[in-house]
Amino acid sequence: MNTASYQQRRGQIETYFDRTAARAWETLTSTAPVGRIRATVRAGRDRMRETLLDWLPADLSGARLLDAGCGTGALAIEAARRGAQVLAIDLSPSLVEIGRRRVAELPDAALLAERIRFHSGDMLDPALGAFDHVVAMDSLIHYNATDAVRCLAALAPRTGATLLFTFAPSNPMLALMRATGRLFPRANRAPWIEPVAERALRARIGAHAELAVWQPARTERVSSGFYTSQAMELVRR
Repeated sequence: MNTASYQQRRGQIETYFDRTAARAWETLTSTAPVGRIRATVRAGRDRMRETLLDWLPADLSGARLLDAGCGTGALAIEAARRGAQVLAIDLSPSLVEIGRRRVAELPDAALLAERIRFHSGDMLDPALGAFDHVVAMDSLIHYNATDAVRCLAALAPRTGATLLFTFAPSNPMLALMRATGRLFPRANRAPWIEPVAERALRARIGAHAELAVWQPARTERVSSGFYTSQAMELVRR
């Protein structure tokens, strides 16, 4: 991996979500009222999370799952309720703390506390160990295609069954939104999304030596107003 490129991008993402947008993200991922635009993003993220959960086994008892880029923990909670032992990791300590707090407020908090371990750090850290399933929902969309595929390649050797992730599909709307976003002052905007064509992404995955035993399976695009993301499943050949 181009370590310098990845580290620089990772630092930008951490700064934005931990300092600039933590409060906005807390509201977006709650049930609190939001404006029309953010409502479409919330609805899209809910649909995407449901899609990824549908691709996982209904019974995850005994499975170890990495929620890579867990945010405030919604997917981790549902996976844990199916029986998984979940490591929920995010670059933002603020979002991780929100996730911990939300779990503590749930009726099944005691059960969830036994099954979810929240951690702030790098999802690629080998010290995290091996997993049966890895889910990276909207955590690779801020990296260029080369680094995103290299992230998958770093996770793949430590994944036993399925690797689920999302990418930003290349389309005119995303291109416009990306260009418009760059008009705003740097301090006030999120790290831009890196759109990639599905065909090009498949080609990169197929050409990477560490992903030779993996192949794309299911894929599904979710579009909801200002939210567009595409899920892809990688399975062992």
